[in-house]
Amino acid sequence: MRVLGAILAGGQSRRFGSDKAEALFERQALLDHVADALRPQVAGLVVAGREWPGLPKVADLPEVGIGPLGGLAGALDHAWRHDFDAVLSSSCDVIGLPDDLEKWLGPGPAIVADLPIVGLWPVSVRDELLDWLSDSANRSVYGFAAQIGARRVELDTPLRNINRPEDLS
Repeated sequence: MRVLGAILAGGQSRRFGSDKAEALFERQALLDHVADALRPQVAGLVVAGREWPGLPKVADLPEVGIGPLGGLAGALDHAWRHDFDAVLSSSCDVIGLPDDLEKWLGPGPAIVADLPIVGLWPVSVRDELLDWLSDSANRSVYGFAAQIGARRVELDTPLRNINRPEDLS
């Protein structure tokens, strides 16, 4: 199975107060931590919603500014157009992704129970997600995961989601 890694990084970082993707944790940008964790597990890696040195960008679909599902839709569309079978996603602000995340979540669709944007999404859900997003009331990752019957997976070690500067300590 060919899996595309997707780092969702199109958010505004309002609670953080500055660009979370660039925030340093152990002298490395948060987005680079996620890239380093996903890269060995996938056949390709993209960033959704922003430019990042050394990684291809995919645009949010169907439009910018609709939240993480827009980034996921863009990644699924890219995966569909480039013959990938699934997308392994994470937001740019997660620390502690396991080095066997795809095995934990496989077969998809599946999400990490307490952090649903970390998930394994078969490319076959692309059209359903784009249809789901056509209703502006549908922006919940949990809602979409439930719609497609995604399993909720509990990891042995909880992930750290960085939302505020103090979360880095």
